[in-house]
Amino acid sequence: MRKQVSLAFAPDGTLAKHIAGFNARDAQLEMALAVADVIETPGALVVEAGTGTGKTYAYLVPALLSNKKVILSTGTKNLQEQLYFRDLPKVAKALASPLQLALLKGRSNYLCLFRLEQHYHHVPMPDEQLIQDLSLIKKWSAETQTGDIGELSYIAEDSKALPYVTSTTDNCLGKDCPVYEDCHLLKARKKAQAADVVVVNHHLFFADLALKDTGFGELLPQMDVVIFDEAHQLPDIASDYFGDNVSSRLLLDICRDIDLACKSELRDHPQLAKTADKLALLIKDWRLQFSSEPSRGNWREAYQQASMQTAVNRVSEAIDMLYLVVKSSLGRSELVDNAFERLALAKIRLIKLLDMQQSGVSLWFETTRLQVSLHLTPLSIADKFRDIVAAEQRSWIFTSATLSVNNGFGHYTAQMGLNTAQTLLLESPFNYAEQALLCVPRYLSEPHEQTMTGQLLQIAVRLIEANNGRCFFLFTSHRMLQLVAKQLPDLVRQPVLVQGSTGKRLLLEQFVTLDNAVLLGTGSFWEGVDVRGDTLSCVIIDKLPFASPDEPLLQARSEDCAMRGEDPFAQVQLPQAVITLKQGVGRLIRDVTDRGVMVICDNRLVTKPYGEVFLTSLPPMRRTRSLDEAVAFLLQNKRDN
Repeated sequence: MRKQVSLAFAPDGTLAKHIAGFNARDAQLEMALAVADVIETPGALVVEAGTGTGKTYAYLVPALLSNKKVILSTGTKNLQEQLYFRDLPKVAKALASPLQLALLKGRSNYLCLFRLEQHYHHVPMPDEQLIQDLSLIKKWSAETQTGDIGELSYIAEDSKALPYVTSTTDNCLGKDCPVYEDCHLLKARKKAQAADVVVVNHHLFFADLALKDTGFGELLPQMDVVIFDEAHQLPDIASDYFGDNVSSRLLLDICRDIDLACKSELRDHPQLAKTADKLALLIKDWRLQFSSEPSRGNWREAYQQASMQTAVNRVSEAIDMLYLVVKSSLGRSELVDNAFERLALAKIRLIKLLDMQQSGVSLWFETTRLQVSLHLTPLSIADKFRDIVAAEQRSWIFTSATLSVNNGFGHYTAQMGLNTAQTLLLESPFNYAEQALLCVPRYLSEPHEQTMTGQLLQIAVRLIEANNGRCFFLFTSHRMLQLVAKQLPDLVRQPVLVQGSTGKRLLLEQFVTLDNAVLLGTGSFWEGVDVRGDTLSCVIIDKLPFASPDEPLLQARSEDCAMRGEDPFAQVQLPQAVITLKQGVGRLIRDVTDRGVMVICDNRLVTKPYGEVFLTSLPPMRRTRSLDEAVAFLLQNKRDN
């Protein structure tokens, strides 16, 4: 296959002939050949391919030429759609590949016809927007071929209607559903099972591995090749799925379904409705034990409070009571039968989450304004994942622009249990020394000092004025984002767009269309965002992205690391922060003609010994401590354009 791959990437090869503007790069061919080798001789390959390498084509070409069954797993739904609707068809057409392609998303992305009918006729609450959205979804349900919620572009991403018209593993009736044969999810899965190349996302892949879903399980065993793009996200996603959780939302959904059944099929059973109502009330009382503000914390610590134990024990007793009452009504209503199964599962999970003596796991809670969820997360997935990789003769490829720390893969391979994997580190083909300038301004306060907000604003105003906007301002916390968002619009004349004011996709469209905007963002804007050209030529980062030390999972991993006699900072916190920073820095230069300034407002890059680990891991940009020099670079860049 190496010969076929080399011919495809040749200057006058298949890709150049059929894909407009395609130019092969040496690093791209090197990666493609390494992928081809591991597909031919099953094993595992870990590749960091710097921005601009062209890693998507580098794994797609050998995957399609192999004529084997392939799963492509991506980090986000956006990337999944980009791969399926844009990149994959282009390469398949160029190679004249006969392989059947399919896109498979998680179940919450598909319309559930049964739940739509249920809630369309019994609107859950008197809410005008909810009623309007349900009507629009009802109309669309008659037109859609796929039932993919992504088609509903005219409904808000967080519409209250969506949970009522999609199913979860818990409330799906499966083969007992009256519209089972017309199920959109079932059709998507059947198509995926018949396909040669299936595009999924990491959440769906691990949901299947953890056996928390059905149907997709028959797909993985047939596959010869598994390719993970954006593979740096895997350790955290896998940890979630190999763990367990129970939420007030899940329990309230069960109560709601029982209430619905009592109003329609079981009107002669008032005790059932009363018992469900009592559980719902006790769940709301339990939520009041936590701070009213959304938060995350250590569940072992929170459970030490006597009032917390009382509240959660009352919920547990009410679940036991409801379980007995529902059990006596089995066989009279599909809705109640299904609620019973979910309740039995929640009962088992809650027992597990109230066992404070278990080791090797982090027990933590998360609250939103109205809900609370408890989580059990394993501190290490290395052994489990190593067994999965070793179980079958299969090829595994892990790739991302950010996997290495200090030019080594030890951190990643240890996390994932990939000790015997081959590794390949490919530098970006961009000329960073010419194209970009890294500035760490002088005279900065320490990140925790109160004067920092004022300094950040002063720095941002100078850069935004010099560059006429066209800037991303990335934050490590929502708190700092909000502080800056309150003041910045009054200090600059350019439009300021703030994450959370509207959906991510719409915000990015506005940023590109305006051409002189400043976008303030946290987490989700640090990665998976591709803005090329002059529209984005300055990125400001408020500080090094160390996770909060009281983040429950990080806390537990650090304690575990210390017990093994290792340094938690060097082994856990630093590598995680380096990979996150590399993602943020990766937003700046996205093409060979891009030019821009990266400003990191954190003295520790220069004053602390570990600063060198960050700098070694970043692209080789020219460096300066002078903000004047950064402003001059931007002004020169503007004149050149």
